[in-house]
Amino acid sequence: MQPTLVAVAHGSRDPRAPHAVEALLDRVRELRPRLDVRLGHIELNRPLLGDALREVSGAAVLVPLLLGRGHHVKRDLPASAARAAHLRTRIAAPLGPHPLLVEALYDRLLEAGWTPGAAVVLAAAGSRDPDSAADTRRSAALLSERLGGVAVVAAYACAAAPTVPDAVRALAARGHHRVAVASYFTAPGRFATQCAAAAPGAAAAPLGAHPALARLVLRRYDAALAASTAGDQRELATA
Repeated sequence: MQPTLVAVAHGSRDPRAPHAVEALLDRVRELRPRLDVRLGHIELNRPLLGDALREVSGAAVLVPLLLGRGHHVKRDLPASAARAAHLRTRIAAPLGPHPLLVEALYDRLLEAGWTPGAAVVLAAAGSRDPDSAADTRRSAALLSERLGGVAVVAAYACAAAPTVPDAVRALAARGHHRVAVASYFTAPGRFATQCAAAAPGAAAAPLGAHPALARLVLRRYDAALAASTAGDQRELATA
C-alpha cells in the first residue's frame, strides 16, 4: 500500500481556512483516488497533527501546506513525526518555491484584475528564519519572470521586513504607481486579510484549491517517496 499522505496545514481562527484546505485536498484526491489523503493542523484547528497521525498505520508522508522553510517545517514537523513511533514517516519539502506555485499566484492575480506592467507585492506571513525569507524572495523572482519581468517585491505581515505598506511605498517611490498584492497564503486568515487591505490596487485571493497547488502537493509527496527509496537502496548497497 502507498504511504498515507498527511497534509499539514498551519491552522487559523478564520472559519474559512479549514474549508479552503479541505477543498484543496479534495482536488488532490480527485487526481489520485486510491491514495489515502488526510489532514492535520499544527495549531488552532482540528484535527491536530498528532491526532491525525495516531489514526494512521504503516507509513506516512507529511506534506507541509506551507510556502517556505521555517520553524514549523524544521522543528514542529520532525518533532511530531518522532512522537508517532508507530509510523514510518517522511517529511516532504514545503510547497514553495516551485513553478507550479507561481502558476497559481499568476492566475489569482489575473482573477483579481492585475494588468500587464503593474508592479506586485508578494505578501507572505513572515518568519525570523533566513531560509524562509530566501524562499519567499525566490518565489518573488519566479513570479516576476512569469509576469514578463515586472517588479515583484517580497513583503511580510510580521517578523520580517519590509511590511506590505512599506513595500507599496517603496515601489511608488521608484515610479510604480500601479501596484497589486499577490497573496502568498494557502488559505484565508488574519495575515492574508491584513495584507490584502494594504493593497492600493488589485488584491489577489489566497491560493486555496487552485489545480496547480493540488498537483504540487502530489509532486512533493512523490519526491519524498523517491528520496526515501533512493536512501533505502543506498543502505542496502553498503550493508
